[in-house]
Amino acid sequence: MSIVTKTGDKGETSLMYGRRVSKADPRVDAYGCIDELTAALGLARSFSTHKFLSDEISAAQKDLVVVMGELATTPGDRERYVNDGFHVTTAGMVDRITAVILELEKDKSLYPKHWVIPGGTTLSAALDFARTTCRRAERHIATFGAGEKNFNPEILRYLNRLSDLCWILARYAEKQSRTSS
Repeated sequence: MSIVTKTGDKGETSLMYGRRVSKADPRVDAYGCIDELTAALGLARSFSTHKFLSDEISAAQKDLVVVMGELATTPGDRERYVNDGFHVTTAGMVDRITAVILELEKDKSLYPKHWVIPGGTTLSAALDFARTTCRRAERHIATFGAGEKNFNPEILRYLNRLSDLCWILARYAEKQSRTSS
């Protein structure tokens, strides 16, 4: 099957289970922001030579597939989505990355005395870019979720925590670069 389907040529796309909507639909914007974030994290991961960092970034990307799938599913198809074995964003996902952050925060040297200017290393810059992409996604999804009945609040909690994780991973990457030089 070709990637060229031509089904989007008139400005429409399909959600999960084939519902057609405009590409300008707020739901499409919401999961599109997550797609961008996943790609930004992929760029960061491509620069990583440190197993811990690569593993954490990859785990976040896998979580974001869950978030994206949930956002691409209308409330009317939610039950079918879950019954088909797909997952929704959970407090456990938030708790997992919170635990990573808390563990990293034990190293007080990761907190600089002044504002951080991104670009200390290629990897930290990519993680800072992913962090800002995450914050933009969070803003767009907060707007979308405010108008959505039965919106899962764990999605916003997850994105808020993930941006924190990106920040601390960027500082960790900078420290690893200094200690390996």
